[in-house]
Amino acid sequence: MLSDINNKVAEQFGLLFTLDERIVALYSQFGIDFEKYYGNKSFKLPLPATYIINQKGIITYAFLNEDYTLRAEPTDVLAALESEQH
Repeated sequence: MLSDINNKVAEQFGLLFTLDERIVALYSQFGIDFEKYYGNKSFKLPLPATYIINQKGIITYAFLNEDYTLRAEPTDVLAALESEQH
């Protein structure tokens, strides 16, 4: 499990995107303080991604979708982890 403070890893993996100015304005209209919530003023967010990396540093499972509302299915991740064990 990785906690990526300031999106340093997301940037290295090419998963970081900058919010459009219109979206930033909407955040403000809804009273969302980006800096307070995310801890910076960059207006950059990572795409959610799930990777399983084995002990040799090889990615054995990856899930990434441009639709930020989609996530890896937990059963798929568990199955991938189980296959690593065998």
